[in-house]
Amino acid sequence: MTSGHDALPPDGTAPGAHRVAIIGGGITGLAAAHRLISLNDRVQVALFEGSQRPGGIIQTQHRDGFLIELGPDSFITNKPGGVRLCEEIGFSDQLIPTDNRFRRSLVLRKGRPRPVPDGFMLMAPARAWPILTTPVLSVRGKLRLLGEAFIPGRTLDDESLADFVRRRFGKQALDRLVQPLVGGIYTSDPEKLSLRATLPRFPDMERDYGSVIRGTLATQKSKTSNASATSGSGARYGLFTTPADGLSSLIAALVQTLTASGRVDFRTSVSVDGLVELTDAAAQDTSGTEQSAAWRVQCSDGSAESFHDVIITVPTHRAASLLKSTSLQPLAESLQQIEYASSAVAVTAHRLKDFSHPLDAFGLVIPHIENRRVLAVSFASRKFPNRAPEGHVLLRTFVGGAMQPELLQQDDSQILAMVQEELKNLLGMKSPPLFSQLVRYQNAMPQYHVGHLSRVAQIEQLLQQHPGLHLAGSAYHGVGIPDSITSGRAAAEHAVERAGGTAVTESA
Repeated sequence: MTSGHDALPPDGTAPGAHRVAIIGGGITGLAAAHRLISLNDRVQVALFEGSQRPGGIIQTQHRDGFLIELGPDSFITNKPGGVRLCEEIGFSDQLIPTDNRFRRSLVLRKGRPRPVPDGFMLMAPARAWPILTTPVLSVRGKLRLLGEAFIPGRTLDDESLADFVRRRFGKQALDRLVQPLVGGIYTSDPEKLSLRATLPRFPDMERDYGSVIRGTLATQKSKTSNASATSGSGARYGLFTTPADGLSSLIAALVQTLTASGRVDFRTSVSVDGLVELTDAAAQDTSGTEQSAAWRVQCSDGSAESFHDVIITVPTHRAASLLKSTSLQPLAESLQQIEYASSAVAVTAHRLKDFSHPLDAFGLVIPHIENRRVLAVSFASRKFPNRAPEGHVLLRTFVGGAMQPELLQQDDSQILAMVQEELKNLLGMKSPPLFSQLVRYQNAMPQYHVGHLSRVAQIEQLLQQHPGLHLAGSAYHGVGIPDSITSGRAAAEHAVERAGGTAVTESA
């Protein structure tokens, strides 16, 4: 059954416009909208967002002189998506680097925070001396890790992070260093995490150099001029950036740019209930444009509109629930194969003097073998300047993830009390926080399990059977902000190609 909304173009849309619906108003959807209107002046965009504001999990708050990130707090610059988008909207001058005074990370060993060996990047040691002198590993563990340079290389299609690290570096390196460092990024079980889908540079080093250590040293020689980016320990903190006024300021600038274009209609507080793929006959009956509508977007309030293209940017379990027709079931079933983990972030504000530990790092990661009840603690106001008043510190403590989902069964007050107990034990917190806040992310983190790339390839193959439907987001080719932006832009380029425009495909 059709309605007046099915006819294209609708009231208020220029004749001959190519209508694109974007489902999900997070950074992926906003980036897709920006790319669409940048590439083709015939495109009109309707962006559907179920909540009251765009931005998704990106949310910055200001309270009592503290700048609080409830979601991600930064993005990496060696992947071009984030930096490129900031340049295009004139936002680059708002970006700031990490504070080099505290550019290192800590790892818990036998209940005590210890520095991650200087130059150790997730699993690759760039220097031998910090490994030989670290108290995190035993003598046997140190020799086993450095002995990776002499272990013959192998080429496998895909294997888990845990299998790769045990095979190349040994069990101690996995349990005491790699698992907590990588777990802080992906909140995943290393026994299931696909190395090829998450950290492909390491198996590539094994393939090309026969060793990760030899590959790291060779790469280091070719990038000696970029010493600041490789200083420190843990993640490559020198490569991270964020807006001075928080990531929500980037969202606000992007929304302002899209609104000023006059070609993006924000539909906030509108929940999409389903998608219907229109047959050629039905589309021709309801379309007066040169190109017929391909999809009808049905909203939970009973309204429906037709579009030439639809870009879905929500999590795959939510995307699958929208694909209700029989022809879309194979695609929906493939999307449901991607699992998600839940987590919670406890934000706490403190006086610096209320800790016995100096908090002279960017954060503390917790190995699973330590049997603690938190995954990591980010020292947010040490990582970036002006996040806390003078003499104060802002912490973000992570709970749950794929390896401790049972902890999230507690109510908010119980989790906050648990976090305070852990901060006392781990960092010597002597007084309660000045304030605390808990935010939950239910089924929000896609799990790139072994075989993930094959699953995504199957999804993309099935997608080709449904012209005008596009998928984007963190579930496919990367979980960070730059990856999500690049994914949204790629989907937009495909839609523009269907509109008859010429899209310049970008490299990731």
